[in-house]
Parts: sequence; structure tokens; C-alpha cells
Amino acid sequence: MTRSILVEHDGSVVRITFNRPSRLNALTTEMLTLTADAVEAAGHDTGVRAVVLGGAGRAFSAGADLAGGKAGTLPGTDTIDAANRLTLALRRIPQPVLAAVGGPAVGVGCSLALAADVTVARESAYFLLAFAKVGLMPDGGATVLVPAAVGRARATRMAMLGERVPASLAAQWGLITHAIPDGAFDGEVERLTRQLAEGPTAAFAQTKRALNASSLAQLEDALAVEREGQAQLFTTADFAEGVAAFREKRHPEFSGK
Repeated sequence: MTRSILVEHDGSVVRITFNRPSRLNALTTEMLTLTADAVEAAGHDTGVRAVVLGGAGRAFSAGADLAGGKAGTLPGTDTIDAANRLTLALRRIPQPVLAAVGGPAVGVGCSLALAADVTVARESAYFLLAFAKVGLMPDGGATVLVPAAVGRARATRMAMLGERVPASLAAQWGLITHAIPDGAFDGEVERLTRQLAEGPTAAFAQTKRALNASSLAQLEDALAVEREGQAQLFTTADFAEGVAAFREKRHPEFSGK
């Protein structure tokens, strides 16, 4: 069976890759848990100086798996808990984390990409908070990560209108650090990875700690609010309709209930 998460140790760099390319790296609870395990392990390894998070194939991640590995399986609070643990791990480990977004970053996949310290994307990639399209609210820390980067108005636009934000526009907004021409993407990811891995590790750790305190101090509170709200939304008719429409590839007809 193909492993859903790949973890590679490359000298002082740990590379973690979502590995369900046939499903555009749609995330299961198990994948989120395994990724959090790998990130936390890297954080405790004094030989690790940088972490790279990416996705195999055409996407970074299509978000939570709504099709499910088993008939009728849907994301639940266990999925939220696993995603929250991963978001916190990405922010808490002392090493810099680079998210290499080679394709769409959607839903919680978008949240996780933005939880990195340096987020680089191919120009052909895009970022999408697609939660409202299935009757849900943003999670994975997006309600803090996005407005901290681009302000409340743009965060509301992404969360409620569900518009795609192309990588070039995301870079202009300050949502990500770099939008890179597709042909130069792999080389630039490697250059930035090496710059981080060869940089002043202790200074990076203290910088990250200070930035967390100044711009993401409400992250844990927001994760708790997101979990509470999402747990309620999982029980609504709109969520059921949103998932049905997603699976049937049609436009949802929400009732507001």
C-alpha cells in the first residue's frame, strides 16, 4: 500500500510530503495525525534545521477528504483535532517551516500552507477557503492566519465568497511570501530551503517565537472557536447538502438550516 505521507531526511532538512496524488492529496484524519507526528519529531531533533511541507503531484492539498475512505465517512471533530494539532506543531517547532505549494491549496490544505513560516507557490497554483461551498466555516487556524496576513476584509472575502486567490495575487496581498514561475519553482524551493537550513538557527527560532506572540497570539483561542463552530455545522442540513452536491458534482442548494 502506498504511504499517504512521505518523510525524508536530507541532511539537516526534513521533507514531509502529502502523498495521495490521485486524490489531489485530500487529507484524512490519519494523514493529518501522521504529519503532525513527523513535524513534532522534527521539532525535537536538534540535527534538523529546516522543514519542508509539500504535496505530491498536481496539488498541495484539496482539503479534507469528503469522499471518504469508507462509504459515508465524513470529516468529524477527530479530523478537526488532528488538523489543529498539525497547525500548532507547524507554528511551535523552533525550526523554520517552508510550505512548497506546487498546486491548489484548498480548505484545510490552505490553512496548513499558511501556517508555515515561508510559503512559496507556483504561479499556476491558487489558494481557496472552500468551506462555505459545503456549508462549513474555515478551520485549521484560518480565521487567524488569513486576517493576520491580509486583513479582515480580504479574509472575509475568501471565507464567505469562496473565491480562488491565484498565487501571484496571494503574493501581492501578503498572504504568501513568494509566487514563482512554474519552470523555476523547484530550483527556488531548493535555494530557499538551503538558505533556511544554513542560516542562524537560534535566531530563526527566536524570530518565530516573537512573530507568533505579536501576530498569532490568538491562534489557540481561534482553533477552539473553530472546533466548536465546525462541530455544530457538521450536524446541519446545509453540510449534508454541501457534501451531496460535492459528490454529485453539482451546485448545492442551501436552506440555511
